[in-house]
Amino acid sequence: MQAQAHRPSLSATFLRRLQERAPHSNHLCGVLTLLATASVLLILAGLTASGAVLGLMVFLPFIIVSSPLWVPAATILLVFTAAFLSVCGFGLATVAALSWMYRYFRGLHPPGSDRVDYARSRIYDTASHVKDCAREYGGYLQSKVKDAAPGA
Repeated sequence: MQAQAHRPSLSATFLRRLQERAPHSNHLCGVLTLLATASVLLILAGLTASGAVLGLMVFLPFIIVSSPLWVPAATILLVFTAAFLSVCGFGLATVAALSWMYRYFRGLHPPGSDRVDYARSRIYDTASHVKDCAREYGGYLQSKVKDAAPGA
């Protein structure tokens, strides 16, 4: 008698393939957590929008009647707030600039000092080049004046 190789049944093979394809439990928990969180946030967004619309409907007559008081007050508050924040910002920028200049002149090499040194050397080189060109051109003009008016 020949020994038959043990072949798994069709249902066992199907179950094994199904288990291989099934998502892992941590993926399933992640998807369920995502769905629950999205549902809660969607409900909260709906409640917030509904509350805002209902509040606007209830308080709109009061807002319209008292708007001659609110508009100037809001304008004045906006102007004072903008002025205060601007003064604070300019003051902070001034302090930062003065601190940078102090460190630069003390030789502490603050960030960006290499660019300032490079710009200073470029300006000096350009100025000396312009000065040399002016001397050459001035000499050229002097010779032309002497050619045009020999007695001058």
